[in-house]
Amino acid sequence: MIPQGANVAEVTTVEELETSETYKLDLASKRIIGRTDGLEAVKQAVFKILQTERYRYFCYSTNYGTELESLLGGSPSYVQSELKRSIQEALMQDERVSDVIDFQYEMKDEAIVVQFTVVTEFGSFGEEVSQNV
Repeated sequence: MIPQGANVAEVTTVEELETSETYKLDLASKRIIGRTDGLEAVKQAVFKILQTERYRYFCYSTNYGTELESLLGGSPSYVQSELKRSIQEALMQDERVSDVIDFQYEMKDEAIVVQFTVVTEFGSFGEEVSQNV
């Protein structure tokens, strides 16, 4: 026997966008100075990712950070290709980052300096990493 006359309410789901609001770091004074959101929050996240060596700190996921220390002592051509891979892989873990493009390399003394553009949902910005070889 099937019940008659019952009304089933239609359920609709609304996808909510997560905010990128986070604490704002003052790197000079090494203090938290408020909150930030949008492009500034992504810039801060990119800075933190690039400063963190992957697999070193248990408080971070194994997807967080770069693998730059393993490049010490490598040939410049190897370091150059691995820098690009490691940076792209690390930054693309952040869902706000849609691409990492325009890699440019320059040798300075015993280091390779790489400049690149980070493309996000809030806009694009340039970033730089230096790695000893």
